[in-house]
Amino acid sequence: MHLLIIGGSDAGVSAALRAHELDANVEVTMVVADDYPNFSICGLPYFLSGETPDWRDLAHRKEFPGINVLRRHVAEGIDAGNKTVLIRSASGEKVHRYDRLVVATGAEPIRPTLPGSDLDGVFVLHGMDDSFAVHRYLADRAPKKAVLVGAGYIGLEMADALTQRGLEVILLGRSPSVLPTVDPALGRVVEEELTRHGVRVFTGVSAHAIEENSENAAARFHVVDSNGDRHLADMIIFAVGVRPNTELAARAGATLGINGAISVTRQMSTNLPAVYAAGDCVETYHRLLDRETYISLGTIAHKQGRIAGENAIGGDRQFAGAAGTQSIKVFELAIARTGLLDHEARSGNFDPLTISIEANDHNAYYPGAVPLSVRMSGDRSTGALLGAQILGSRKAEISKRIDIVAAAIF
Repeated sequence: MHLLIIGGSDAGVSAALRAHELDANVEVTMVVADDYPNFSICGLPYFLSGETPDWRDLAHRKEFPGINVLRRHVAEGIDAGNKTVLIRSASGEKVHRYDRLVVATGAEPIRPTLPGSDLDGVFVLHGMDDSFAVHRYLADRAPKKAVLVGAGYIGLEMADALTQRGLEVILLGRSPSVLPTVDPALGRVVEEELTRHGVRVFTGVSAHAIEENSENAAARFHVVDSNGDRHLADMIIFAVGVRPNTELAARAGATLGINGAISVTRQMSTNLPAVYAAGDCVETYHRLLDRETYISLGTIAHKQGRIAGENAIGGDRQFAGAAGTQSIKVFELAIARTGLLDHEARSGNFDPLTISIEANDHNAYYPGAVPLSVRMSGDRSTGALLGAQILGSRKAEISKRIDIVAAAIF
């Protein structure tokens, strides 16, 4: 059997490794568009801050024994009827045959098409090549002022990273508070932490245009926001989210669903014969909502990839579903969540009740106690646990604490 996998990030690599683990006689080929299979996208801010000085350390694994890895190869078309994929490389185009196919093309960053968004010095940050471009710009141009557009995970982590590098940072966020994946009360605490470290935060606004300044200006650009205010910048990074990269699958006839992601069964199979899909390009079954949603997370992609790889060679595993567990560090704070926020719970026909407490991470009589903010959510009708959010010092094992709630929900 020949298993062909398109994509070399978490889902693609997990599918390849699982298939080879279960049956070493399966011929596994992984098609990778760049030269960096299984590198951590989540780690890019730490490379750019200098906390992870060698970009090679972002690789989850450097060797793929038993797997044929085609680097710098791009899949151009899938013919599901004939079980072939047209693949382009520097040496030309070639048709590759397969018995089973896993599509793991991931997501692509959203780059707003506003005036000036194509200027040199304006970036998105999603892959290794993006990080190298930002790194070169920081080294060669020595920018002093940065504007980050987007107050989600990447925007906040890059605010931390660029501040550590000595830049003046402005953060523009469309939502009323930063980090909209947690409740506004916690988002405001995160905003205070950003401000305490010198980041200027503007919420409820978006970028409308980027204008170049004269050579003698205090900075290279003006970023004009939706209120008409102008913000000086030497570099700009858009971090306004991602969309599933599904054009290849769609042209082959794959059914798309939420957010344009590929529709898959719980076995990670598509509507195309012998074609599976996993990772940021597919819908995700939510365990609490009992329906498909779209969540772009490496942990989920890894699990889905293993299931796709196993089932592609004859297995019958099911994806058990996601609870949406996430965590982030912002300067000295850590914030984590799992399960549903109230508005998400109501969309799933729950009747949510959320309570808040403030407590130390351990008894105050022992030195080093730090305060935690905890929000727990449940369903009034059934008493079911629906979720939790925890914020506190990054020294307080926030992620490990949220894991307990995630396990309970699961």
